Amino acid sequence: MTDAMTESGYDVLTIGNAIVDILARAEDDLIVRLGLSKGMMRLIDAEEADRLYAMIGPAIEASGGSAGNTAAGIASFGGRAAYIGKIAVDQLGTIFRHDITALGVHFPTSPLEGGAPTARSTILITPDGERTMNTYLGACQALTEADIDEPTVAASAITYLEGYLWDPPAAKAAFRKAAAVAHAHGRKVAITLSDSFCVDRWRAEFLELMRSGTVDIVFANESEAKALYQTADVATAVEAMRADVALAVVTLGEEGALAIRGAETRSVPAYPVEKVEDLTGAGDQFAAGFLVGLTRGRTLEEAARLGCLAATEVIGHIGPRPSRSLKALAAETGLPL
Repeated sequence: MTDAMTESGYDVLTIGNAIVDILARAEDDLIVRLGLSKGMMRLIDAEEADRLYAMIGPAIEASGGSAGNTAAGIASFGGRAAYIGKIAVDQLGTIFRHDITALGVHFPTSPLEGGAPTARSTILITPDGERTMNTYLGACQALTEADIDEPTVAASAITYLEGYLWDPPAAKAAFRKAAAVAHAHGRKVAITLSDSFCVDRWRAEFLELMRSGTVDIVFANESEAKALYQTADVATAVEAMRADVALAVVTLGEEGALAIRGAETRSVPAYPVEKVEDLTGAGDQFAAGFLVGLTRGRTLEEAARLGCLAATEVIGHIGPRPSRSLKALAAETGLPL
């Protein structure tokens, strides 16, 4: 990756659903009253989004979305990040654009005019730090091939895409276009599988993306990896991933993470955390640390350690993005960038 870095304008371009997160603390009984499954993500309509907003207590509003959070983490590590995602011309769209560009992330996507409002996710955080996500997709579903800024893709060492993009057909086409442009310029393409329900919906197509070489790097947590191969055994899933993709990364929560490339497997432990405040964004920040490490020519083990470090930082506070400089934190931990 070092040569690609020298020639590229950006370390990582992330592409995904541009969503404003509305984060609120909630007791377990509220989750039960709402008939929700704790820890899962569900899609809702605008009316349900308004109903939930009226029921929650004080909330924090911040630009989010999985790929947007990863871009923010890359910038916090001192990396050069770019982001593509669709917002609308409205108040939440203004919040999203301000937050991501203020971090120094290049955001070339033009907003949607006259259509659905900017997406939002009402995230209920229970005392154990688990988050239950209620997502109204709105304008982010309007992402199309026309929004793929080819010069930005061509200038990025790695293009990183959300599995959630596989749901709307137009975004799926945009995903394939971005991958084709990246590969045409000698760049790498990564995907995060997003969640186990997303894997259940698109298992065959995700496997095709891996086996065809459309993606070079796959990120999954333990449940997503097992869902991909319909197994209850993570070791079985890991061995299957080894055969199906050039580089696979599996996060294991408090047990750390695995990086698998050919015959090579690297296992790293999680960093200790005083108290888990909010698991939102842990996987997103892990990807940020790992990708920054990869683009800086670090070993798989070092890249995974950077990922675990970023994940530990974000679960120690409310919100899906770093609350302090990850570059400074890496230096303090003996992993300077």
